[in-house]
Amino acid sequence: MGLIAMSERDLQRIEILSKVVAGRMTMVSAAHVLALSERQVRRLLERMRTEGAASVRHKAIGRPSNNRISDGIRDYAVTLVRERYADFGPTLAAEKLAERDGLRVSRETVRRWMVDAGLWLSRQQRRRFHQPRSRRQAYGELVQIDGSEHRWFEDRGPTCSLLVFVDDATGRLMQLRFVRSESAFTYFEALELYLKHHGAPIAFYSDKHSVFRVAKKEAKGGQGMTQFGRALCELNIEILCANSSQAKGRKEMRLADICDMEAGNAFLPGFMEDYNKRFAIVPARPGDLHRPLNLAPDRLAQILCKREQRYVGAQLTFSFERKRIMLQETEVTRDLVGRYVETYAYADGRLDVRWKGYCLPYTVFDKDQRVTHAAITENKRLGDVLAYIKERQDAQNAPTVKTNSDKNGYVKRARGPGRRKDFMNDPAVIARREKALLRQQAVE
Repeated sequence: MGLIAMSERDLQRIEILSKVVAGRMTMVSAAHVLALSERQVRRLLERMRTEGAASVRHKAIGRPSNNRISDGIRDYAVTLVRERYADFGPTLAAEKLAERDGLRVSRETVRRWMVDAGLWLSRQQRRRFHQPRSRRQAYGELVQIDGSEHRWFEDRGPTCSLLVFVDDATGRLMQLRFVRSESAFTYFEALELYLKHHGAPIAFYSDKHSVFRVAKKEAKGGQGMTQFGRALCELNIEILCANSSQAKGRKEMRLADICDMEAGNAFLPGFMEDYNKRFAIVPARPGDLHRPLNLAPDRLAQILCKREQRYVGAQLTFSFERKRIMLQETEVTRDLVGRYVETYAYADGRLDVRWKGYCLPYTVFDKDQRVTHAAITENKRLGDVLAYIKERQDAQNAPTVKTNSDKNGYVKRARGPGRRKDFMNDPAVIARREKALLRQQAVE
């Protein structure tokens, strides 16, 4: 074995030992420089005299370690990762190999195997740049709130949104809930559960989704705030919107074979408990800044709903979500013409109409009116609206009704200054009229 294959440390040992053999260095000095005992230096000298300089290298160099994992176990583990955990990170993959397959391997070993197999990129390859922001100091001071639309159940179920509440000081998951889409009502539902479990935080921190923030500066209604913002104002909770805009749980649900929102919501409490045990940190300042809610259940329901003001017309009617609401004539409602009443719309479909705290009786007309093409639909609510439209379309299979003019092939004559424009002698018009007459005779 040549000197070229030796390390710098081995070459240094040979140089020092050669000086000892030549008498240019004492045994004590050599032991001090090499950080070895005199006894070990004597052994190395004896080995050099009998076997040559190459014998200075460690005998185990080039040999497999006694603790080395066999190739069979490595290949089996990589096969499991490729088949079941291909999109998992090394840490999560190592956990699942131990929990589900009884194969206990360190995460760094799994990381090396996944990199070699092309299933994982190194930290340098995945490098990203994030703008840092300091955490708040106290638990309950600031709670981040957001929603993410995704195929959470992959191909096993429909697309839905996950609403997430995270305490900023501790990183603790406070509330998780699967909903059909992001809307004021779904956030009201999640907020009610949050308030009952934890109380009211000082502030929520969100993105600029229209549920939290009025996008149009020229908007006239709602006193410049959304329905969610109005509810938080009544609950004395601040809302802060960020200037900028989930994968582990999705993989866990795949392993648990969860396919719908009901099963997913039943799974989330256990997932949150496990996540918080492992990843939540201690806040910089002790104490809990959540405040108890001293509200009656009915009062909370009246806050967590959509409230709007509507102008009452001369016939004691007003429009509400493509419906016509007619107030029943009573001693109270007779004087409401030209005034505004307040509507309370609840998530279960109930609608209360109130005037100075009194509930007013009413009837509803035009319940089957379709959603118009001109309706502006927000992107995050598009799936929900399209599902609603499909339900309405399936319920309405009535044929299109044509006017008599359409049946008879009537063509409007052109009008304008100058010579009269008469198209009655146009061959195309005559042909359409003849076809219409033939169809009418066939029906008769």
